[in-house]
Amino acid sequence: MKLLANNDIWGKLSPPPGVSRWGADPFGSPGGLVSFLNAILRIIFLVAGLFAFFQLIIAGFQFISAGGNPESINKAWSKIWQSLLGLVIIVGSFVLAIIFGWLIFGDPGAILNPKIITAP
Repeated sequence: MKLLANNDIWGKLSPPPGVSRWGADPFGSPGGLVSFLNAILRIIFLVAGLFAFFQLIIAGFQFISAGGNPESINKAWSKIWQSLLGLVIIVGSFVLAIIFGWLIFGDPGAILNPKIITAP
């Protein structure tokens, strides 16, 4: 039995390249699953903001090139308002996260930069 105690039967596993960037503990801080999901959400918000911004620019060009056609002007205005509403929703979600983090946890960044504290 002493022979087995000195040798590791299963061997050593090392994470594949790129995984170590997120930390060894999947639920720990500052790496792990929380950081990975936080990065994914930031990318989603960035893409949504850029999409709404470009839609606003395209709608502005449609409005300029409408040439007095009421139907084209209405379509452009509706696209402008939808783009502005999308930007307001994106910014509003960050503002609400900051307000709720401040009211509930006493830290404005508690929801935007979560930390999972584990027992030692």
